[in-house]
Amino acid sequence: MATAMAVRSGGGGGLEKQPIDPGKYVRYTAEQVEALERVYTECPKPSSMRRQQLIRECPILANIEPKQIKVWFQNRRCREKQRKEASRLQAVNRKLTAMNKLLMEENERLQKQVTQLVHENAYMRQQLQNASLANDTSCESVVTTPQNALRDASNPAGLLSIAEETLAEFLSKATGTAVDWVQMPGMKPGPDSIGIVAISHCTSGVAARACGLVSLEPTKIAEILKDRPSWFRDCRSLEVFSMFPAGNGGTIELVYMQTYAPTTLAPARDFWTLRYTIGLEDGSLVVCERSLSGSGGGPNATTAHQFVRAEMLPSGYLIRPCDGGGSIVHIVDHLDLEAWSVPEVLRPLYESSRIVAQKMTIAALRHVRQIAQEINGEVVYTLGRQPAVLRTFSQRLSRGFNDAINGFVDDGWSLMGGDGVEDVVVATNTSKKISAQANSANAFSVSGGVICAKASMLLQNVPPALLVQFLREHRSEWADYNVDAYSAASLKAGSCSFPGLRPLRFSGSQIIMALAHTVENEEFLEVVRLEGQAVTQDEAMVSRDVHLLQLCSGIDENAVGACFQLVFAPIDELFPDDAPLLPSGFRVIPLDMKSEGLASSRTLDLASSLEVGSATNRCAGDTSTNDHSLRSVLTIAFQFPYEVNLQDSVAAMARQYVRSIVSAVQRVSMALSPSRPGLHVGQKLLPGSPEAVTLARWICQSYNYYLGMELLKSDGETGESLLKVLWHHQDAILCCSFKMQPIFTFANQAGLDMLETTLVALQDISLDKIFDESGRKALCSEFAKLMEQGYAYLSAGVCMSGMGRHVSYEQAIAWKVPAEDNSIHCLAFCFVNWSFI
Repeated sequence: MATAMAVRSGGGGGLEKQPIDPGKYVRYTAEQVEALERVYTECPKPSSMRRQQLIRECPILANIEPKQIKVWFQNRRCREKQRKEASRLQAVNRKLTAMNKLLMEENERLQKQVTQLVHENAYMRQQLQNASLANDTSCESVVTTPQNALRDASNPAGLLSIAEETLAEFLSKATGTAVDWVQMPGMKPGPDSIGIVAISHCTSGVAARACGLVSLEPTKIAEILKDRPSWFRDCRSLEVFSMFPAGNGGTIELVYMQTYAPTTLAPARDFWTLRYTIGLEDGSLVVCERSLSGSGGGPNATTAHQFVRAEMLPSGYLIRPCDGGGSIVHIVDHLDLEAWSVPEVLRPLYESSRIVAQKMTIAALRHVRQIAQEINGEVVYTLGRQPAVLRTFSQRLSRGFNDAINGFVDDGWSLMGGDGVEDVVVATNTSKKISAQANSANAFSVSGGVICAKASMLLQNVPPALLVQFLREHRSEWADYNVDAYSAASLKAGSCSFPGLRPLRFSGSQIIMALAHTVENEEFLEVVRLEGQAVTQDEAMVSRDVHLLQLCSGIDENAVGACFQLVFAPIDELFPDDAPLLPSGFRVIPLDMKSEGLASSRTLDLASSLEVGSATNRCAGDTSTNDHSLRSVLTIAFQFPYEVNLQDSVAAMARQYVRSIVSAVQRVSMALSPSRPGLHVGQKLLPGSPEAVTLARWICQSYNYYLGMELLKSDGETGESLLKVLWHHQDAILCCSFKMQPIFTFANQAGLDMLETTLVALQDISLDKIFDESGRKALCSEFAKLMEQGYAYLSAGVCMSGMGRHVSYEQAIAWKVPAEDNSIHCLAFCFVNWSFI
C-alpha cells in the first residue's frame, strides 16, 4: 500500500533521513515541495533513473527515499487529475443549470401556448354553436408587418417608433407565443446538443428559433452575430448606411444586405432593414431587425435588377448573462423570401422553415460556440495555423464558389456565346484578382482573366451526403488530373500555357490531410495531395503532385445541413495565409426534407455494382418499401485562369470538361441510387449486397469445377470475406458480360490497375478493346474449346490498358461462370503475372 504523505509549508526541520513507516505521514519542507513541483512541471511522470538523478542533483532531497519520491509524484498526478475532473464537473454543472433554465422557460412558454389554444378552441366552439363562425380562421401568426412602416421612416422619431415596435414583436417571438413553434426534427435538446431549435408552424413566411448556452459575454456575442458575412455563408455583403443613437441608450442602424442564390437556377435576394440594438433592465442585450418595406427603398444601385427584394419580419438576438459567466442566446429568424420568383421545382428551398433554421439560425449559434471554444483553448488545430486564419480560408472558398455560381455583373462577369447546346453556361471575368486582400503580396492576375463553366441538374433518389462523400473520396472517378495540373501551374507560375501543357498521368492516389473542422463536424477544411506521374522518362524525377485546399460539408453522419458541398482550389504546397484561391466544386441541395435518405454507413466501393442477372429478382422482394423519393439540385461550377490570346481555347476546354463531369456524376448517381421494388434484371446492385457475395462465390466455384484447382489461397472464407480475398488477389481478375458485344462488368483491384481505369468507367471498356489483333485471333481460336469444356488457356501475349499502354502477361485463363440455374452468367478472365511494358 502506498505510503501516505502530507506537505507542511513551515518549519525548517532537519534533513535527517527518516525511516519509511507506512503508518505515519512523511513531512516535506516547503523547499522540498518547491523542488519537486519544478520537476513535475517539466515531467509529471519521471522514470526511475530520472528520480535517482533528482536526488543526486538536489541535496535538499537527500533524506527522501526513491520510493517516497515515486509515491509523491503518484499522489501529485492524482491530485491534478482530481482538480481537472472537479473543474470539468463544475463546467458541466453550470451548463446543465443553464440548460435546465432554458427548458423551464420553454415549458412555461408551451404552457402559455396550450392555454391560448384552449381559449381559442372554446371560442371556436361557441361560435359554431351560435352559427356565426368568424370569417378569419387563418392560423397565421398574429405578428405581421405594419402597413404604415414606410410612413414614419422619413424621420428619426418615426424610426424610433418602428424600432420599439420591432423590439416588442421580436421578444414576443423569442420568449412568447406570437409564433406557433414546433421542435425541429432531429434536434433534440440535451446537455451535449447545440441547444433548443424550433421552426414555425402555420405562420406567414418562414421562421426558425434557437436558444443555447455560449461561454462568452453578451457584448462579444452581439459583435460576432452582427458581423453576418463572417458566419452566414449566403451573405454576399452587408453595409450600414447610417447609424444614430436612439436617445434611450440604444442604437438604430439602416442596413442593406445582399445574399447569394444557392444555384444558377434562381436570382439572388437583398434586404433593406432597420437594426435596433438596446440593453434591457435585466442586463440582457437585444439586437432586433426588420425590413423597412417589402419592396423598394434602400440603395438604388445599377445592379438592383440582379436581386429580388425579400422581406425580413421582426427577427434578432436576445442575449442574457448567466450566473457564473457565459450567456444564454435566443436567435429568431423570420423571413419572406418571395418564393414566387423562382421555378416551381425550387420553391421548397424558399418555403421551408427547416432550411432557414439550418442555414441561418443554427449556423449563427454554432459560430459563436465555435469561437467561444477557440478562445477558451478547447480547440487545437494542426500545422500551426491560427483558428481565425483557417476560418478565413473556409470563408474565402465558400465566397469564391458563390461568386462563380452567381456571376454578378458588378463583379465583372459577362456571359460568353454558347455552342448551340445550353446545358453549360460559360462566363468570363477580365477584372478578377485572385487574392485574399486587394494589396496582398501574393495577389495573382493574368492578362486575360478567369473563365467559369457552370451547370445545374436535378437528381432523383440520390442521397446527397453519399454523393458528396463519393466525390471527395474517389476523385479519379470524375476528375481529369491534367486539368487540375493546368490550374495549379497557372496559379503558381502566373502563366496559363494551355496549348503547351505537357501530358501527365494521375497515379490514382490522393492523400487527404485534415486542417480543421467545426465543433460538430458538419464542415471540414483539408489539404488534398494528388500524386501525379510524368509520361516521359526525362521528367520522372520532377514532382508532379498537385495540392488542393478543400472544404467539405454535410458528409458527417451526425451533421444536419441544408446543403452538401465539396469546394476546392489549387494551392502551393507551402501556401501562405493570403494565398490566392480560385474555387471550384459541387453543391447538392435537397428539395424534399421528408426522407432522411440512406444511412451514411453505406460503402462507397462500387465493385459490386454488377449485372447479376436473376439474383436481382430474388432481392427485389427484400427491398425496403420506403421509396426514398428524394429530389435534390446539383450545381457544378469550375473556374480556370487564361491568357488573353487563349480565351476561346480555355472556354471550349472548360465547357467540355464540365460536360464530362456531369456525365460522370450521372453514372455515379445511378450506382448510388437505392434499389426499389420491381426493378428490371440488370439493375446496378448495392455494394456489399448478397448478390456481390454470390458473384464472388460463383467465380471461385466455377474455377474449381472446370480447372480442378482453387482460385484463391483461402482458409475456407465465405461471404464477404471471400469477396475481400478476391478483390485483393495479386492477379488481374475480370468479368465480362456474355453478350454479342461483351463489356466488362467487374474487375478486382489488380484488374483495375492493369486496365488503368476506374470502377465507374469500367463499363465503357469492351473485351475486344483490350486485345490487339493477335490476341483477338487467339481468343477466337480458343472460344469453341471454352464453350465445350468450360475453360481455355491463352498463351503469353500483350493487351492494352484503358490509357493505351501495352501490358504483357505470362498466361491468361478464361472460364465460364454459370448461375444457379446453370445458364452462363458471364465470362471470367485471369491475367497471370502482368506488367506494363
